Amino acid sequence: MTPETRSFPGAERPARSYRHNADGVDIAVYEWGAESNPPLFLVHGGSDFAGTFDVFAPLIAAAGYRVIAWDHRGHGDSQHAALYGWDADIRDALSVMSAITNKAAPVIAHSKGGALMMQLADSCPYRISAMVNIDGMPSKRRMPDVPDHDQSRLLADSIGSWLDFRHEAAASERKPGTLIDLAQRRGKMNPRLSVEWLEYLVTIGAQQDADGWRWKLDPTMRFGGFGPWRPEWASLRMAALTMPFLGLLGTFDEPMGWGARPRDVLPWIPSSGRLEVLEGIGHFIHIEEPERVSKMILEFLS
Repeated sequence: MTPETRSFPGAERPARSYRHNADGVDIAVYEWGAESNPPLFLVHGGSDFAGTFDVFAPLIAAAGYRVIAWDHRGHGDSQHAALYGWDADIRDALSVMSAITNKAAPVIAHSKGGALMMQLADSCPYRISAMVNIDGMPSKRRMPDVPDHDQSRLLADSIGSWLDFRHEAAASERKPGTLIDLAQRRGKMNPRLSVEWLEYLVTIGAQQDADGWRWKLDPTMRFGGFGPWRPEWASLRMAALTMPFLGLLGTFDEPMGWGARPRDVLPWIPSSGRLEVLEGIGHFIHIEEPERVSKMILEFLS
């Protein structure tokens, strides 16, 4: 069976793709640009995959970077794992980055990827020379003040709930459909993105079986893995970052967005950083306006 294909203006598949063993988990890694160029890392969001950068990454690579992205565990073509968690994603990221360079490099990260990289930047600031966070900053909820004993209870509750879900979903498969069916499902979460782009994404992030197309995302995946973690807890980490920092925020709410508002984010922008608000743009800022956003980021990095 020959899989259906789609193209999209400006989209380029990576120049190189390979597998990386991240402490026993097989991670799919992709690169755009010459290997001799300085490295720059792209980090996708939850329920996404590196192919969502197929228009944006070539624009960054054309400026002289070796652009590296990877599918998070359980996402895209990376291996499904027995367990998922926030810290596991950070360990995978550090493993991939360390395999490329032992020097600090710039990072551009979207959504959940932005929050992940803020935690990595806080713990390993020597690995990141500059950081761009695309709508992965804390949400509008108030900063929590949770005592240690309550955190332990939350952790136990979260792990128990997650393991129950994992047990129930262990043998499940994603619902099959036509290429157009899957694009329409994704469109409910990404209403501002074109049908042509969504259909192109299906050909990258889904696989065609005998009974139809299925998204590759592990059906047992739950956002954030497990553990007492809330988006707003990243606020203190963000405020403490020492590397140059650029935050990008849209103003249009979407189902996959964080619901963050400039007034909630501005107090926590690090002293070495700034926040840019792009009016009339949704959560997928780099997909809606890749040329404008890439130009803004390249000016920041220069």
